[in-house]
Amino acid sequence: MEQNEELQRAWEFAEHTHTSIFLTGKAGTGKTTFLRNLQQHSSKSIVVVAPTGVAAINAGGVTIHSFFQLPLSPYIPGIEIRDKFSFSRDKLRIIRMLDLLVIDEISMVRSDLLDAIDNALRKYRRDSRPFGGVQLMMIGDLQQLSPIMTPQDEELLAPHYPTPYFFSSRALQQIDYVTIELTKVYRQQNLTFINLLNHIRTGNLGCEDIGILNSRYIPEFIAPQGSGYIRLTTHNSFADRYNNDCLSRIASPSVTYHAEVKGTFPETSFPTASELTLKAGAQVMFVRNDPSPARLYYNGKIGHIVNLQKDKITVACGDEAIEVSAAEWQNTRYRVDDATGELTEDIQGTFTQFPIRLAWSITIHKSQGLTFEHAIIDAGSSFAPGQVYVALSRCKSLEGMVLATPITPEAIMTDTRVSEYVSRQQNEAARSIERLPMIKEAYFRMLVTELFSLGAIWQCEERLARFVGEHCRRTYPQIVTIHRELVTDLRTQVLEVADKWLPVLRRMSDADLHSDATLERVKRSATYFHDTLLKLFEPMFERITDVSISNKTTSSRFKELVTDLFQTTKARLLLLDAIAREGFTIPGYLNNKQRAIAEATRDKSKKITRRKSTAKSAKTSAASTSHPDVSQPAEPVEKMPKVVKVKKEKPPKEPKEASWIESFRMFGDGLTPTAIAERRGLAESTIWTHLTKAMQEGKLDIHDLLDDSTIDSITKAVENFDGVPTLTEIRERLRNKVSFNEIRIVLTHLNP
Repeated sequence: MEQNEELQRAWEFAEHTHTSIFLTGKAGTGKTTFLRNLQQHSSKSIVVVAPTGVAAINAGGVTIHSFFQLPLSPYIPGIEIRDKFSFSRDKLRIIRMLDLLVIDEISMVRSDLLDAIDNALRKYRRDSRPFGGVQLMMIGDLQQLSPIMTPQDEELLAPHYPTPYFFSSRALQQIDYVTIELTKVYRQQNLTFINLLNHIRTGNLGCEDIGILNSRYIPEFIAPQGSGYIRLTTHNSFADRYNNDCLSRIASPSVTYHAEVKGTFPETSFPTASELTLKAGAQVMFVRNDPSPARLYYNGKIGHIVNLQKDKITVACGDEAIEVSAAEWQNTRYRVDDATGELTEDIQGTFTQFPIRLAWSITIHKSQGLTFEHAIIDAGSSFAPGQVYVALSRCKSLEGMVLATPITPEAIMTDTRVSEYVSRQQNEAARSIERLPMIKEAYFRMLVTELFSLGAIWQCEERLARFVGEHCRRTYPQIVTIHRELVTDLRTQVLEVADKWLPVLRRMSDADLHSDATLERVKRSATYFHDTLLKLFEPMFERITDVSISNKTTSSRFKELVTDLFQTTKARLLLLDAIAREGFTIPGYLNNKQRAIAEATRDKSKKITRRKSTAKSAKTSAASTSHPDVSQPAEPVEKMPKVVKVKKEKPPKEPKEASWIESFRMFGDGLTPTAIAERRGLAESTIWTHLTKAMQEGKLDIHDLLDDSTIDSITKAVENFDGVPTLTEIRERLRNKVSFNEIRIVLTHLNP
């Protein structure tokens, strides 16, 4: 990590504590660079999300709505979110493995959206703590672009939230988090300009500042040919009109380059035009950094077209001529690698196009995060707090900036609620920073005690025992007895022992907790709990598969409860086994925890077996444990009787493979629904029905079939109807731009 005290502090909190962080700072202070370093070097399981598609692509993450599958409607606290579609098993694995959730461009995230994230994490991690116990890193500058709030949304949310900003989130107010403000500005070097921008950012603009600022107002300014000035304006229509007008004035012939889009890549996330029309002499801007070692260009660098060829474009930047080829952007989705058990990024689609765009003008919104040598600021129509600051702070120097309209104090809108919050957080930040050593020690202690917190296994077993007692009392009485005894043994041999051991760990001094003697006791305790859990659960899982329930709904619920218990128990067994063998360190614990969850959730065998490396029996390992709270000898469990059904049922006939499975396989091989229909001699609508079934079975995610924009447009259209609309009504509402098959798929997930 860079040797910057503030960045180093942010790294310490992110990597070595469980404290959530709001990382803020002026424009150009290195927030984006820090995020890239965090993604590359952290030992934690990290997911990066952002409020918009472009921000997500730039941050190397995914959109909030896509990852958490949230509806576009506002979130009302206390009202359960109706999932747009069910989470796939892989998505559940990712969420349960998650250590750190990074939310980039947090200034644009509304308070209700952050609470919707909290709701999803609590629900799918089965953890009642705020955000499901996940650490947050929120990156952004509240003095820049603010969240979008329509009058209708404001009316709905006003009774629940005092402001639309993320800091009004109810869940966020339930946790302690630290604010770290980056103050070293890398973008600008002139102290006068830096101070001017800071005054604008905080809304403390004096008469002298206004005078300095408006000294750059130059009416009828015409940028010299080849000077590279870019016009920053407030609305897309202004920028498009200006670019098209400038392009039309060039007499040379135009050339249009068509992007290559593969897989799923939403149009709203395109980093440049899919049909890029250029002429020699056109002013362009690079829209990504040069990935080559030469580093010839960067995101935001301005130049002019010199030569247009089929496979390359030459751009002049001052005296330098840069030959640029088409570049590829990836639309990624997180998944768990079955081979390694680690969280990886799965490429859903690619967008290949030359990494440039017309750049006589762009919107202030799209300029966020960019740096310009020369810019014309047309912010007279600014309509949101922070817009003027974002525009001005893109410039590297005061001399390189020209104002198209004079800036008045009224145009520099700041929200006093933001200023008050920032002031409070700065005071809190100093206190948290002083406590950093204590917070790091608390994190170590939290992970050690988490290892022996086994209540989740108890809850899963207790739910299954209750279900079996209610539904299998007559047909499988011995199964009922097994679970009744297992609940008792689990309480006496595991929970009560853990309840004595955990307070000891919590009361220890920091020095004692890190001592070799204690860490050795942690290893022996891990062995005891591993072997005891294995002794209790291994026979039960060998027999639970004997249960057969004819009622589909009851059977489905039974399988769900068994799966929950199996995955929870096996994940903890794998983790305990790893710590018993390797000992406890924070990186080792986090890595083994991720692998354990991944392996447990992909294992469909429902079998728990002893690893060869754990040679001791439960009784032997318990007796050898030095700590008295975990050395209680465990009574051997008698061999469980073979399960005998009271009611004999005929074994079901071997079912014929369902037709949808074949269509699913062909789709997985890369064939489109049209191609599958042709090969199988079936109607295309039938193939779509098959793929919908595959999605319901968790084999496919809706994003495998439809892009985000189609899903969102159909969802929004459905939600805007008062009653239950017909397929035709939905299609007409969307001007026939979607098919009936696409509508059916979305409706299936809206109403599973």
